[in-house]
Amino acid sequence: MHNVLFNLYPGGVSRCLTFSYDDGPAEDIRLTDMLRKYGLKGSFHLNSARMKPGAAISLADIPTVYAGQEVSCHMVNHPFPTDIPDAAVLAQIQEDRRALEKACGYVVRGMSYPFGNYDSRVIGLLRTVGMEYSRTTRATNGFGLPEDFMAWHPTCHHNGHLTDRLADFNEHDRWGRSKLFYVWGHSFEFPRDNNWDMMEEFCKAVSGREDVWYAANIEIVDYVNALRSLRISVDCDKFYNPTITPVWITVDGQKLEIGAGASVVL
Repeated sequence: MHNVLFNLYPGGVSRCLTFSYDDGPAEDIRLTDMLRKYGLKGSFHLNSARMKPGAAISLADIPTVYAGQEVSCHMVNHPFPTDIPDAAVLAQIQEDRRALEKACGYVVRGMSYPFGNYDSRVIGLLRTVGMEYSRTTRATNGFGLPEDFMAWHPTCHHNGHLTDRLADFNEHDRWGRSKLFYVWGHSFEFPRDNNWDMMEEFCKAVSGREDVWYAANIEIVDYVNALRSLRISVDCDKFYNPTITPVWITVDGQKLEIGAGASVVL
């Protein structure tokens, strides 16, 4: 039997970096410019009710401000999800999706929890209306994939000792596991804390690497779901990828790409 590991991202790399920012404040303009400057990607979770004409970032501004990034939900007007009835949870996410989808031009499939507030009831409701992931505010300080993308815990807030986390991210994993570095926050915190320079230094330090996949949240969800859909024979010598996404795995220490809809026999 061959030794198979699900430990690679697109291109056969073992590291991935993503960002996640909430609320759609004016400072997102500077942050998204910074991410594009360094070839980085993130997901921006927006409250559509706050993005009326005349706002610092309106719905009409979304295609320009968030070009190259993912637009995601944060509920219409930022309630505590566990404090409102089922019908209100559904309305909050559906109305947010409707407004954001009209603005960005594609299907919105992810979100983050306002106030980091959620429970199993909320997760169940959100799944029924098309949500495929949702970020919490609980830092793991690690680099693992979530058990459930609907309770996706980030690595750390951008004030969570990014330099130390980056040093850990750069270290080789002795067990050959992949690493996902997930940074979250609110862009309005940068001027408040006077640390725009810290963020730019981090972006510069982590950019332009051939060993890192730079991805938005939904791209990670799609890739990991495709990877987990891989069909493998008992002896781990035959593989079939039923999805439209090419995937990479390690077999006996060697990288192997399995194309969309492809079968591979060792």
